[in-house]
Amino acid sequence: MDQSLSSYGRNALHDAFHRMIELSRQAQPASLAERLDRLARLRAVIQANESRFEQAISADFGHRCAVETLIAETLSVLAEIKHSSKHLKAWMAPQRVSTQLQFLPAKNRLMPQPLGVVGIIAPWNYPLQLTLAPAVAALAAGNRVMIKPSELTPRFAALLQEVIAAKFDPTEMLVTGIEDDIAEAFAALPFDHLMFTGSTRVGRLVAAAAGRNLTPITLELGGKSPAIIDRSADLDEVAARIAYAKLLNAGQTCIAPDYVLVPSASLQPFADKVRDAMRKMYGTDPGNKDYTSIIADRHYARLQDLVADAQAHGASIVQPASPDDAAWKSQRKFPPTILTGVTSEMKIMQEEIFGPLLPIVGYDDAAEPIAYINGRDRPLALYWFGTDDAARDEVLARTVSGGVTVNDCLVHFAQINQPMGGVGASGTGAYHGEWGFRTFSKLKPVFYRSPYNRFADLYPPYGGKIARLGKMLRLMS
Repeated sequence: MDQSLSSYGRNALHDAFHRMIELSRQAQPASLAERLDRLARLRAVIQANESRFEQAISADFGHRCAVETLIAETLSVLAEIKHSSKHLKAWMAPQRVSTQLQFLPAKNRLMPQPLGVVGIIAPWNYPLQLTLAPAVAALAAGNRVMIKPSELTPRFAALLQEVIAAKFDPTEMLVTGIEDDIAEAFAALPFDHLMFTGSTRVGRLVAAAAGRNLTPITLELGGKSPAIIDRSADLDEVAARIAYAKLLNAGQTCIAPDYVLVPSASLQPFADKVRDAMRKMYGTDPGNKDYTSIIADRHYARLQDLVADAQAHGASIVQPASPDDAAWKSQRKFPPTILTGVTSEMKIMQEEIFGPLLPIVGYDDAAEPIAYINGRDRPLALYWFGTDDAARDEVLARTVSGGVTVNDCLVHFAQINQPMGGVGASGTGAYHGEWGFRTFSKLKPVFYRSPYNRFADLYPPYGGKIARLGKMLRLMS
């Protein structure tokens, strides 16, 4: 089967999907050995093409820091494969479930089974990690996998399609084209499970398309993830951690701190410390190889518009250079930007930023950050900094978010034993480690009746035995 990117029209897409569906219904479920083999082949694909992936991603961005690709993408996926391979036998085993007294000595079990065919619609910001980490979970669960990469990373998409086709039969895992008509047709396919990572706006469209088939979905979206700086926090330490998390991948990270809430008296000192930390890490030269480009001209222009709108409404802007400066703009390197004096009517406080812009908002009372966050959509991530345990626990108890890191940013994402997922407008469902295995499995409940238990023989005529049975059940309840 020709797997070149240009070969995937709608007919080819439907044919490939239906071949997968047919085999998923007819063939035996993938054994432990088959699943481990698929994971091993995927590991080999990544290891053999590591430098090619790095170069393709960098070319798609204009420039992508190689260290960021290594740490945030390559090593992350390899860790997922290693963890899943180590624990897969235990995950696949039927799970004991307690049985009610009146049914003993019967037994209950949960039997994990592959769902069938899993679709993955991947984003552009971390194309390797956010494509293959869900694929690891789906393969570990015994499914067949179809991947639609982002149209904004065409070089990576072509490379991924090439190397997956070399190691996997197209009925095991395949990569489709990236054209708009393919994306629309892909979301409309009746997958056994569909996973989408991307913006909330597009997530709504994907959910609507999946809903027409009653396709179960996992949505990994985004939103405005806040960072709260408590009065007990060390501002120097916090400033460095916020600066790094905000500028990683030039802010093009769904769990990047979108804005910071800081005590009003510390607002300007904190802003100065963040500025200094940003310049210490990345300098002021747009040619710095550690600083990543913005993915596309339209995204660069969108960031310019956010800054211009905030400035027009009275915000103060701190930048090492203007984003219109030819040295920055020609490389799509957006200057790290700190904004103070921001207000709710500014677009930058209404839209997910997804770039190296950091609004800093002051608060006077400890209850204000909680009220501010709760007055908006549930965030994908929340960050809290400080040493006051009572204040921390109050925030954790009274806010709802997809995940939390205390006294740092981003790190909860790397916890393989914890689920990664949003809530409300920031997403639904979760994956990572065993959570991903469960997401892409059907945990089928099975009841094994014992021949020594007559409780279930409740056939008419009922007569007096129902009265005796009712009395017995009341005693048990």
